[in-house]
Amino acid sequence: MKSLIKLAEIPRSTYYYWVKQLGRPDKDAELKSVVKEIYDEHQGCYGYRRIRDELANREYKVNHKKVQRIMKELGLKSLVRIKKYRSYKGKVGKIAPNILERNFKAEKPNEKWVTDITEFKLFGEKLYLSPILDLYNGEIITTIGSRPTYSLVSDMLEKSLERLTGDEDLIIHSDQGWHYQMRQYCQVLKEQGITKSMSRKGNCYDNAVIENFFGIMKSEFLYLNEFENINHFKQELEKYMDYYNNKRIKAKLKGKSPIQYRTLAQQAA
Repeated sequence: MKSLIKLAEIPRSTYYYWVKQLGRPDKDAELKSVVKEIYDEHQGCYGYRRIRDELANREYKVNHKKVQRIMKELGLKSLVRIKKYRSYKGKVGKIAPNILERNFKAEKPNEKWVTDITEFKLFGEKLYLSPILDLYNGEIITTIGSRPTYSLVSDMLEKSLERLTGDEDLIIHSDQGWHYQMRQYCQVLKEQGITKSMSRKGNCYDNAVIENFFGIMKSEFLYLNEFENINHFKQELEKYMDYYNNKRIKAKLKGKSPIQYRTLAQQAA
């Protein structure tokens, strides 16, 4: 045995420490099981910080370094890390100033919304997703269509406006896509007393939050799943959006999902 230890070039104390450890029960066995359960439940999309937050939700007090170590021992890695729809067609209607100015922090729901359109190409077909994201809690309202017509945006806008009570002072920010320059769109915003804000042309950072959402959604949903057909894709997308709003926690929301965060804030008010 001495010759083997010498050959391995490890201290005798280290060798006997690990021999002793092998005979002991794993004190982290339960925690490892829960970490694996959370990882599997979220299809490998959670890294160690988000798993730490979910553990806290389940009343396990453990720091992120320990979660990181456990995930490494279990061989668990976050699997996360699109085609951008170019809607700009030159001057169509009135361009609005960039009122938002990259101030992506909102103090209450329905204070600041951002919106954009992204494209999926599946089974030789194209689908277009038009979401609105509330900057207060990252909650998403979506509309999907087979063509990037104005109705894609108008349907989304109509659905989103159902959330308003009439007391809001709302800004809605977009790029300079032709949908958002349409007279109908501008008229609806004016009637609702909504301030229109637009990114500078060709500057994606002016609407970085919605761009980040597209990246997350495609990484967590599109690239990790297989779909039988277009209808199956739409069904699964609807499930993912429900998961994103109701269950997917965020560190900046104190370990809560968007709807959990909004609900708790409204109850405390």
